[in-house]
Amino acid sequence: MRWFLRRRIPPIERVLVVESGARAVAERVLPVLRATLGQDVTIDLVTCYPGLPAGWPDQTRVFRVSDYAGRLGRKRLYAELRAGGYSVAGIICSGDPIMTKWKWAIAARLPAKVFVINENADYLWLDRGHSGILVRLAATRTGFSGAGSVRATAQIVALPFAVAYLVLYAVWVHARRGLRMAFTRRHGGAAPGNHRRETGNEHTVPD
Repeated sequence: MRWFLRRRIPPIERVLVVESGARAVAERVLPVLRATLGQDVTIDLVTCYPGLPAGWPDQTRVFRVSDYAGRLGRKRLYAELRAGGYSVAGIICSGDPIMTKWKWAIAARLPAKVFVINENADYLWLDRGHSGILVRLAATRTGFSGAGSVRATAQIVALPFAVAYLVLYAVWVHARRGLRMAFTRRHGGAAPGNHRRETGNEHTVPD
């Protein structure tokens, strides 16, 4: 994830959408993205659903998470997404528990500016310029209204820390990758830590 501290939008040629919500949202958001980001922009999809959302062209590149099972599979997916040249990425946050871990793992690891898509197919950029709206969105998601609740209050208070964690995690991921590449070029061998055995689905959180 990049450009969180700036409202600047990078040049857009390729867009990635993570379908982490109801399929109807992905179907409605495509014309919105075409109208605002450009008719000629390439828009690809990460999904857990079969087929394509209605209205999406057949030439859409689809990354289906079921094809990337296990630790090695997830690493392959992240590598393919990084190589895709996506300068911006949209994650659907429609209140549905769909691909929750996947969307935040991808947002943290992809060197792109992130935007959040709600259940109405509206979207806003995930940056400090929209922090007030993001807090209100979080309030709606947690049911914080009227008298509210202790749990909802705690979730709203925790939002800035959660975003800060996401940013720091993204920095750590990219820094570690850079150090591994530098070590490999310097010593002409495998980067440290690569000797660990891969055991498939031993972890439940995408990493």
